[in-house]
Amino acid sequence: MKHTGIKVFAPASVGNVIVGFDIMGLALNKPGDEIIARFSDKPGLRITKVTGAKGRIPSEVEKNTASVAALSFLDHIGEKGKGIEIEIHKKMPFASGLGSSAASAVAGVFAMNELFKRPLQKRELLPFAVKGEELASKALHADNVAPSLMGGIIFIRNNHELDIQRLPAPKGLYATVIHPKIEIKTSESRGVLNKHITLNNHVLQSGNLGGFIIGLFKSDFDLIGRSLNDILIEPQRAGLIPGFKDVKNAALEQGALGCSISGAGPSIFALSANSFIAENVGSAMQKVFHDLKIDSELFISTINPEGAFKY
Repeated sequence: MKHTGIKVFAPASVGNVIVGFDIMGLALNKPGDEIIARFSDKPGLRITKVTGAKGRIPSEVEKNTASVAALSFLDHIGEKGKGIEIEIHKKMPFASGLGSSAASAVAGVFAMNELFKRPLQKRELLPFAVKGEELASKALHADNVAPSLMGGIIFIRNNHELDIQRLPAPKGLYATVIHPKIEIKTSESRGVLNKHITLNNHVLQSGNLGGFIIGLFKSDFDLIGRSLNDILIEPQRAGLIPGFKDVKNAALEQGALGCSISGAGPSIFALSANSFIAENVGSAMQKVFHDLKIDSELFISTINPEGAFKY
């Protein structure tokens, strides 16, 4: 018997947002991942198709971030033995710093919730999505999963408690993201970080984080721009990305409010006060990589207010 299916989308995200390492993220409109899910006469969850992955993600249910998230949800609602087929369509780059594994995990659990007519509220899906993301990142943090699921700019007070708060996105705020076609593993990017920081740097970074949040609430782009300065993580990771300093300088010269590494990299993102600046910033960033003979993809997006959705 052929069963009709549903299709969902979960967007890419920018983790850290310069001043909020592991505790802040924002959702983009694109790229993202799609999942098609349908009931099946054969018991259990199965992955029947994977596209766009170039053989790089497992089709085994217990090893795939999307299906692990889905299974944890199904177990919670008592439907783990139900026959379900899913197709995973990867439409974003791997190891890009854009939350690829998080988008898959979100799409997996969101699809199950839609398939079963929404037994849980959207916010209640977060713990299951985090389980899928944890499989890939080997760390528990929701700075990509939460915005991909919920949309907007998300602040995470505590990752273990999944105490998340939505921050306002001022009208006109744009994200410009450039993905150089090189890869940096998250484990490598985390491996360069010093676990000890000075008290002075902690105070300075706390001020920048607070200033950024206040700037969002007040739609004060000047304050946002003054606050978007990472003195803790960026200096340690910048050397992993060829041309990073030149790309950042190019963005700032075109009027970006701030520019830094998206998540663990190698993608670099900038925030701007309007679409005109965002487009000029994108052209300038891309030119630097072109001159370095590094291919790149460019995405320009408002802050996605919705997150995951069903088509």
